[in-house]
Amino acid sequence: MLGLWASLHLLAVCVDGCTDRGGAADLAVVLGNQVSPAGEPSRRLQLRLDAALALHRAGLVPRIVVSGGQDPGSPPEAAVMKRWLVERGVPDGDVIEDHGGRNTFETARFVAAYMRAHELRSVVAVSQYYHLTRTKLALRRFGAPEVAGARAALELEAREPWSLLRELVGYYRYLLREYPSGPGDPP
Repeated sequence: MLGLWASLHLLAVCVDGCTDRGGAADLAVVLGNQVSPAGEPSRRLQLRLDAALALHRAGLVPRIVVSGGQDPGSPPEAAVMKRWLVERGVPDGDVIEDHGGRNTFETARFVAAYMRAHELRSVVAVSQYYHLTRTKLALRRFGAPEVAGARAALELEAREPWSLLRELVGYYRYLLREYPSGPGDPP
């Protein structure tokens, strides 16, 4: 029975992540991933940035939040992501850096506070398909009124099964987690 439940949940995550292609929103948020010591985004992160860039170029999102932490020996993910987008024509002022986004929970907290502070209603989360369901849950739980997702281009990797299982556990952890009741600190 537990196996059936897990299989159905993973199927729902795949369908949700593969069919939600974003749309017009007040802003997009790109969730961080590894960057090299030389300051280059990993392939996985580059795919996320490509998706956000396409939304911006299409005029669907006027602003992009780039959120990430910093691994030892590497530059801050948010700074690398911002540079990557600006080098491809996104105006510097349209990219907001969140250096505290060490995980999805912290990213969602920042984005929801930013939205409240700037009276924004809608956000599109940009990540790999399997990460979108949990990300949208966290954004909603922090109070983002309208939440959608846009998946990065699909490139299957050997670690795909691990990523799916991680999201299975992570979703329920986030679902049962306590969220601050206050508005948070607006950036």
